[in-house]
Order: sequence, then structure tokens, then C-alpha cells
Amino acid sequence: MTKTILILNGPNLNMLGARQPEIYGSETLDDVASLCAEAAAPFGRKIELRQSNHEGELVDWIHEARDSCDAIVINPGAYSHTSIAILDALNMFEGPVAEVHLSNIHAREEFRHSSYVSGRADAVIVGCGTAGYRFAVQRICACLSDAVP
Repeated sequence: MTKTILILNGPNLNMLGARQPEIYGSETLDDVASLCAEAAAPFGRKIELRQSNHEGELVDWIHEARDSCDAIVINPGAYSHTSIAILDALNMFEGPVAEVHLSNIHAREEFRHSSYVSGRADAVIVGCGTAGYRFAVQRICACLSDAVP
């Protein structure tokens, strides 16, 4: 077992901290990486955090994760609402998947209310800001070990 959780971030999340802080907060993707690593450590797991603005690159990383990671936490950003390709890739991944959204997508524009990724996710966390990543990592670790520290 690899003991690695892949944390994937979709388009515009590289701008976290600078992009619409009133919606997405002031924390950066580096802050998210630290938060996720802290959440995974008590379970003896490590994280690998990646971000891309390109759908195909996210799909490729999901494919790679089939052989190198136990679980995926994904914030697909706008691809949540458009990408059947990401859904198909996640459907090939055998480990648990958690979907995270910083804002409450159900309280925003109607086109954000549905997510293709949610159909595959074992957990969906919305509207908790960056703390949602911590919750997702903890939930994934619990799914992997059937225990919470």
C-alpha cells in the first residue's frame, strides 16, 4: 500500500488567496498543502498535491494515481460542472474519492448546482473553505483504515 492521498485541484485554484477572497478566502494552495499534510499525518499517510488549469492533465494524473495512490481528494473547480472525462477517469480509480468545493456551490449560480464528479465521490464537502480539504482527508483516511485516530 502506498499510503499516499492525491490532492487534485482544477482550474484557477492556483490563484487561491488572490482570486475573489470574499468567496474563496485568503489562504493559498500552499496553505492547503500544509493543512492536508497535517490532517493525513496521524493516519500515517502522506499527500501529494497537484494543480492544473488543463482538463487532460487532471485526467492523466487520475490515471497515474491508479498505480501510485490509495485515494483522491479533488477540487475540480469549474470542471465539476462540465467534465465527463474527469468523471470517467475517476470511475476507473478503485480507491475512495472525496470532492471538495471551497464555496457552497448550491447557493451560487444555478449552473454550479450540479457536479459530474459527485456521482463518483464517496464524500462531497462544500462551503467549508479550506477546512473542507481537512475534512476530506480525514474522511478518506477513515475510509481507508475504518478508524479515526
